[in-house]
Amino acid sequence: MGLREVDLFVIGAGSGGVRAARIAAQHGAKVMMAEEYRVGGTCVIRGCVPKKLFVYASRYAHDLEDMGGFGWRVSGVEFDWLTLIAQKDKEISRLEGIYRRNAEAAGVEVVASRAVVEDANTVRILTTGEQVKARYILIATGGQPVLGPQIPGGELAITSNDAFNLPQFPNRILIQGAGYIGLEFAGLFRALGAEVYVVFRSPKILRGFDEDVRDHLAGELQQLGITLISGCTVAGIEAVPGGKRATLSDGRTFDVDEVMEAIGRRPYTAGLGLENAGVALDKAGAVIVDAASCTNVPSIYAVGDVTNRVNLTPVAIREGHAFADTVFGNKPWTVDHSLIATAVFSEPEIGTVGLTEEAARATGRPIDIYKTSFRPLKATLSGRETRMLMKLVVDQESDKVLGCHIIGEAASEMIQIAGIALGMGATKADFDRTMAVHPTAAEELVTLRTKSA
Repeated sequence: MGLREVDLFVIGAGSGGVRAARIAAQHGAKVMMAEEYRVGGTCVIRGCVPKKLFVYASRYAHDLEDMGGFGWRVSGVEFDWLTLIAQKDKEISRLEGIYRRNAEAAGVEVVASRAVVEDANTVRILTTGEQVKARYILIATGGQPVLGPQIPGGELAITSNDAFNLPQFPNRILIQGAGYIGLEFAGLFRALGAEVYVVFRSPKILRGFDEDVRDHLAGELQQLGITLISGCTVAGIEAVPGGKRATLSDGRTFDVDEVMEAIGRRPYTAGLGLENAGVALDKAGAVIVDAASCTNVPSIYAVGDVTNRVNLTPVAIREGHAFADTVFGNKPWTVDHSLIATAVFSEPEIGTVGLTEEAARATGRPIDIYKTSFRPLKATLSGRETRMLMKLVVDQESDKVLGCHIIGEAASEMIQIAGIALGMGATKADFDRTMAVHPTAAEELVTLRTKSA
């Protein structure tokens, strides 16, 4: 009996893999998809979806605090961590079922197993040992948390994967890493009542973001009572009665309930057998692909975080769709990675699209900066000490808006719409002639008139 044959074998059933498999099947391809953990991938199971649910939970604490300024009297309110975990699990299971049903309804055969590449057109399913011949193989295995250098007691640390299922709420937590993942968890744990320390090697938080955004958010986090410790790393962890003791590289110690590593993510390519087919990887272990998501092996493609291009769920979905349309739908197209709006669900949240001021100046072209920082209307009665930041980066000669950066409530919602405008090539004059919606925070985007020095 010969090997089973398919048109497409997808390794990894995350957002990118599921979209690619489903669209390819709708184009008439015979598709198999293998997933070693749960259908839905990082975003649905242990990433952005449960993270956003936790963020929502944490913001009720702010609402309760703010209500007094608006005449509400609230007492006897308690937060139950295990209820949140159970409700999150229920929703994740529901979403996983939807992802699986959508794939199977399109005709995709979903296999609950790890799969590895044996050659350019052969995949082996590890649970059964079965080999499958595929005209095309798609690698969509995503990424995984990076663990720091080996340190004494390093095995006692948790990652973002673990943080969603802790058996009890950490009343004291030390987070190593000041990227968006570390800061999102810092904000939500702090709002839920934890004592939070953030330790990071660099001088500032959020490397790669606009400098004004970095500085503004640092001030807001400190205002919330989060302790930021720059220029340090965790040098060791030991179990102590009632928790864990983290020793920093400068010798200071902190007794906490949990130590969380949030120093980044890396492509999940180890042990996939890609070397058997000669698939090229970069120094970070990412699959190297061209604009069409094709590797150096013509029959093998890769999409999503495993390629380490732009590591965002909507990007993986778009890449998977483009792959399926191009290879199986006779509708070739590629994803434009040049202008992607994104959000950081810190406290307060960030929305950003386009160039930072620093990147715009590095082009050598003259630019204008328009920015404002103000206390939002809601805070005038709530008494909350918080300020919003809005900033536009504008090309001086063409008047084109090159970047938009927002910190504050609903920044993620606003930046999605701003992304449309920037994608269409909107100018500062286009913003200026747009009528303001009053009273809103968003109106500041269309009423900025004074250039910053």
